[in-house]
Amino acid sequence: MRSPERTSHEEARVAETLKKGSRVTGAARDKLAADLKKQYDSGASIRALAESTGRSYGFVHRMLSESGVTLRGRGGATRGKKAAS
Repeated sequence: MRSPERTSHEEARVAETLKKGSRVTGAARDKLAADLKKQYDSGASIRALAESTGRSYGFVHRMLSESGVTLRGRGGATRGKKAAS
């Protein structure tokens, strides 16, 4: 398992190379998509991934969708029929 220091360092390195607004293409895009998929499948939220990479929610959402991830539901309270008492 990775140490927290290394993970933070890697996230900082990724954020530096992925400056907001810059295009991500080719092998870098494939690697980013794989990294995001791995982290999302491990339980990270799209918002957390967006913050750690310095990209927008929409960008991360699109990358996950393109890489074939089954996105989780929004969670929280849901409205449904009242249970019969």
